[in-house]
Amino acid sequence: MAEVATSPTSEQLLVVIDPIARRTDNESVRIAKDVLSGGAGTKVCLPEGPEEFARALARRGSRRPVVVGDDRALIRAVSLLHRHRELAGCALSVVPVGGVMSLARSLGVPTGTVAAARAVLDGVERRMDLMVDDSDGVVLGALRIPPLSPFPAAEGEMSQAEDPETGRPWLRTCQSLVRTLVPAGRPSRLTAGPEPGPSRLRVEVDGETLVDLNQPVEAVSVAPGPAGIASVEVRPVSVGAEASPLLAQGRTVTVSGAHFRYRADTAVSGPVRTRTWRVREGAWGLTVPAAVS
Repeated sequence: MAEVATSPTSEQLLVVIDPIARRTDNESVRIAKDVLSGGAGTKVCLPEGPEEFARALARRGSRRPVVVGDDRALIRAVSLLHRHRELAGCALSVVPVGGVMSLARSLGVPTGTVAAARAVLDGVERRMDLMVDDSDGVVLGALRIPPLSPFPAAEGEMSQAEDPETGRPWLRTCQSLVRTLVPAGRPSRLTAGPEPGPSRLRVEVDGETLVDLNQPVEAVSVAPGPAGIASVEVRPVSVGAEASPLLAQGRTVTVSGAHFRYRADTAVSGPVRTRTWRVREGAWGLTVPAAVS
């Protein structure tokens, strides 16, 4: 892991540059480094993988962490800080670089490299709610059951399943390779998830049942609402006329029933039979431009 240090001033920054960002847009990475190095005492870390990424954050000392990378790098940083119970006393900053930046944009971070880097130096900390599940996983934005597809991407963005250097879906390539290596008749462990469709799920909000197993549903979505509250929408399967969505708000959401997968931010998880998410108000801080706060 390479490190470059500049002369310290009043504030110390630890800039962790995600390796995918370096491969996909090294010019934006260079611009971010130039802007950040000119405004504060800065140490730049270039981790080669998740383990070095984690070590860099763990050894930051009193430096404020700045992640240069896409939504997945931001989520990884928040997850690591949460796991070590360090979110409360840490204001995180991000300069979005890469193919998936819709989450950072929705949180108020500029997606332009120069504007985002300047916000790191001149912005303010904004405390945000966090959804934490019963396996200690975190959700910064929203979750959906079932996921729209294994690896959906916003318009103009690269799918998680694409190799950033080639732009080709590596998942299909791996599946084809496995099929050639596994003898016919034997199951492969690398399989696509089930196609989205009606599910029978029980959805409870603050202990109250919003929908039960006797009502098939097309989709369940949970997103941050007012401070400390999650907004829940359940879309029942319509027969004839379109069924109205079922809406609720609460601090705790439990989904149970048949095995299901869910998309939390950029990642698809499961299958699980039950999962509970709890909203933690103002659990983490993100640096945003002063006008956004």
